[in-house]
Amino acid sequence: MKKLGLSLSLLALVVGMTACGSKAETKKETTESKSKEEKVIKVASQTMPMTDVVEVAAKEAKKDGWTVELVQVNDNIQYNELLKNKEVDANFAQHEPFMQKFNQEKKADLVAIQKIYNAKVGFYSKDYKNMSDIPDGAKVAIPNDVSNEGRALAILNEQGLITLKDGVGFNGTLKDIEKNDKKLEFMSIDLLNLAESYNEKDVALVYNYPTYIAKIGLKPADALFLEKTVDERFAISLVAREDNKDSDKIKELKKAMTSQAVKDFLEKEHSDTLTPAF
Repeated sequence: MKKLGLSLSLLALVVGMTACGSKAETKKETTESKSKEEKVIKVASQTMPMTDVVEVAAKEAKKDGWTVELVQVNDNIQYNELLKNKEVDANFAQHEPFMQKFNQEKKADLVAIQKIYNAKVGFYSKDYKNMSDIPDGAKVAIPNDVSNEGRALAILNEQGLITLKDGVGFNGTLKDIEKNDKKLEFMSIDLLNLAESYNEKDVALVYNYPTYIAKIGLKPADALFLEKTVDERFAISLVAREDNKDSDKIKELKKAMTSQAVKDFLEKEHSDTLTPAF
């Protein structure tokens, strides 16, 4: 009986030690897993060249031991919703006025962290090679969101096709047009669908970004006219939230996205469609 009792005691001790070892191992694995997770930065983006920039920045961040995960979306809503709901750490797909409009509509607290590049925007025409040839009553396709609408109208004002009220600048709306001598007919269309308007009958002018007009084989060099006065507020920017804007993740992401590697990429691969903003 004594031998049996001793055996049982030894067995209990071994089981106890095994259990403790198992708990320690589990705790170690949990700690390591948490540590790896803390070094992962999730960035939502929509299309090229924004997604390309994120991937170039990811290679730079990796040198510092960080992993940048690209979360690619299909529209101009998801990347802000994901950030607002804390499903990603940042996004890279928009300019500050567009972000501010989202904040107002959704009561969000998104913050523009760093300007990355200025896209070359302007108006395209399939039927006309000279602005003077645009007929009275011609149809003009512009974005239907307030921030991009204001930018498009400012370009038309700059070209003398319309006259906006004094002082509205890039914040003008269709209601702010004081003179429209050519009686241009404006079509307000979602930014993602503007390129398709180019081939529609009787559409004389279509506003667009290089990213979207590329879908139909065009580039800024094909534009009838481009924006002359660049407002830095419209630079495509890295965006985070108020609660994480000063975090190590965002600091590292900003560092990677303003690296020489990203600047070289923008200048060498996309000089015809954009200019770096840092």
